[in-house]
Amino acid sequence: MEFTAGGRLRVRLTPADVGKRVSVRQLTGGGTGAQKFTDTVGVLTSWDKGVLLITRRTGESVRVPESALVAGKVVPAAPARRRGPAADFQELARVGARAWQPVESEPLGEWLLRAAGGFTRRANSVLPLGDPGTALDEALERVRRWYGERGLPAYIQAATGAEGTQETLCAELERRGWRRETTTEVRIGALAAIGDQDAGEAALSRVRLDRSIGSLGTDADPDTGAGTGTGAGTGWLRRYQRSGVPGPHVLHVLAGGPSVWFASVPGPRDVPAAIGRCVVDGRWAGFMAVEVDPAHRREGLATAVMTALARRALEEGASAAWLQVESDNTGARALYDAMGFAVHHRYHYFRSP
Repeated sequence: MEFTAGGRLRVRLTPADVGKRVSVRQLTGGGTGAQKFTDTVGVLTSWDKGVLLITRRTGESVRVPESALVAGKVVPAAPARRRGPAADFQELARVGARAWQPVESEPLGEWLLRAAGGFTRRANSVLPLGDPGTALDEALERVRRWYGERGLPAYIQAATGAEGTQETLCAELERRGWRRETTTEVRIGALAAIGDQDAGEAALSRVRLDRSIGSLGTDADPDTGAGTGTGAGTGWLRRYQRSGVPGPHVLHVLAGGPSVWFASVPGPRDVPAAIGRCVVDGRWAGFMAVEVDPAHRREGLATAVMTALARRALEEGASAAWLQVESDNTGARALYDAMGFAVHHRYHYFRSP
């Protein structure tokens, strides 16, 4: 198939290229107005009944009618990274899973079913890092039963946008009616650059670090904000917006990981002005639960919390940083852009119909 439009354009694709990263150009507009070319880059996840399905880095699925296709070719599986530590998807996915451990889990082939009483989708979703060991439809039925027995909705966490990610699985889930609910960016950066942030000594001096939540964010003096560290950690949890009503399952997830550190900036009464969590795992330091009281935003407290945690992680021998941020959290994304974090890949939660 060959077309000419301001130069020679060729389609160098066949259905045998399903699963590969491709670049295609299609002619759009039809008879409704001026025609134009539209380009799409992503993984070719299916070619069926005259329609190509391409999944972009963002997880968006684009349908391209074969009849509108004017150019197409296979492109390298992943573009070279310009900044940040070298990392592959499997490594980051496993590091992330160890930093946010469920209360219970069960393998299904190379998939991992995780549950933690409904506390966060991350701890209550399937992590599919390979073959489930059975046909996909049978595996999905097993997933639905497992979560149903625990009174939980069935979620699968699947990734796009890097070499080795799961565009084909995403497309198969969508085809079966699983609904994508949220998208999260996984970002990476050099840890030393985080530790070298100009957080201001005054803000840094207010950050307290501890191995447990128990001595952070409680019993603070209402006038000075100084914490005595004698409480049970309810203040840290009150600042953490995702915890809801704290229970053993919440504490289990937050305390789990290879080397866990909690940060807190004391605030009035028993609720910190800012908090954060860091898990050190070999060369990686993962940052989570960085939250600031709205009344104390633009005071540099988020930067101070991350800087203090990064310096502690550097002392433990880590050299690379990662974090996760939802794609619609524009404020946090701007902060992480300024710190030098770059998007490595994205993952999406698919919910069973």
